[in-house]
Amino acid sequence: MPKITYIEHNGKEHVVEVAEGLTVMEGARDNNIPGIDADCGGACACSTCHSYIDPTWAEKLPKIEPMEEDMLDFAWERKDNSRLTCQLKVTADLDGLVLRMPEKQV
Repeated sequence: MPKITYIEHNGKEHVVEVAEGLTVMEGARDNNIPGIDADCGGACACSTCHSYIDPTWAEKLPKIEPMEEDMLDFAWERKDNSRLTCQLKVTADLDGLVLRMPEKQV
């Protein structure tokens, strides 16, 4: 299973295995990782699974779709490397992915 590193805003790291086919958001939720609220359950109807993708991974991820782009407008302190983790499907290619959570989710 691919390993994903979730880094809380305070710097605490969580390295977990996430089954292929799940989303990065579901990996956080299923492993009780603080910082990803996922209020809409993965429907891309909020921005509470917002994260900052490590720059080394930015070009390796699928392109942002228009719906995700629209929801990111509501994210706390959006940056160029912001993504919604509900829109990132876990595959073997994501093994080693590193992401950081914002200070809060809105």
